[in-house]
Parts: sequence; structure tokens; C-alpha cells
Amino acid sequence: MESLLKTLPAIMKAAGDSSEVAEAACFVAWKQIAGEGLRGNAVPVSLNDRTLTIAVADAAWQKQMQSLRGQLLFRLNSMLGQPVVTSLNFCEDPRLIERARHELDKVKETAPPAPVPAELLVAAAEIDDKDLRRAFLGAATSCLRRVEKV
Repeated sequence: MESLLKTLPAIMKAAGDSSEVAEAACFVAWKQIAGEGLRGNAVPVSLNDRTLTIAVADAAWQKQMQSLRGQLLFRLNSMLGQPVVTSLNFCEDPRLIERARHELDKVKETAPPAPVPAELLVAAAEIDDKDLRRAFLGAATSCLRRVEKV
């Protein structure tokens, strides 16, 4: 996946004005910049007239994503190597988000588990809420993987 991401700017240049390639590249770039934390809560839907539409679960997510709009636009276009997207539109679509979460769960079930350090497991055991505990472990292991890559 890393090699594909590095070639996105070249793919965009070679594709010229192809809207299909631009949309596909935006979707790939979005998944990367969104990371594990947002991937199941903000799903790209379409790219029309340089506006990328992102589905979110509810009004709370919509408001949160709107506050990150500038940062997300910058990161997205940086990854694409050119200003492909000039605007982000966040729309509520709980059914699409639920399907995306279901797909992510299937991928996680088939992926080999990443080793989790014992101190993280001990800290997670103190969290009573199952969903919060899972989110904590996911965020912590993701952070550790990023630190290890540097």
C-alpha cells in the first residue's frame, strides 16, 4: 500500500483530466489520511466538481469533521501531489457508515493480530466499557506502529 501511495502524484499527472482516476485516487488518499480512527466514521462517497463528499454517521460527526476541514484538505491534496479537491462536503448517512464498519470488522477478523505490549493490555483492562477499551487498544497500537516506522 505504501508504494501505491507514493505513486499517487505520478498517477494523477499521467491521468490528466480523468474524473474516474481522480475519484479513485481521492478515495485511496482519504483512507490513508483518515487513519484507523476515522476510517469507520467518515467514508468517501463521490468527487464532483472538485468537491469530495464524505459520509458520516450523524450530526456530531459532521460537526467534528467540519472543524477539521482545512487540515484534511491540506493533507489530502499533499498526498495527491496537486489540488484535486477544493472542498469537502460532509453528509449524514448512517447506513453507509454501518456497512463500512462491518467491512472493517471483517478485515480485522481476517488480519493477523498485531502483538500488543503487556503494559497496554494492563492499562486496557482497567477500562470497563468494551467499545472504549477496543478503541484505546486500537489507537495505542496504531501509534506504536507509527513510532516504530520512524
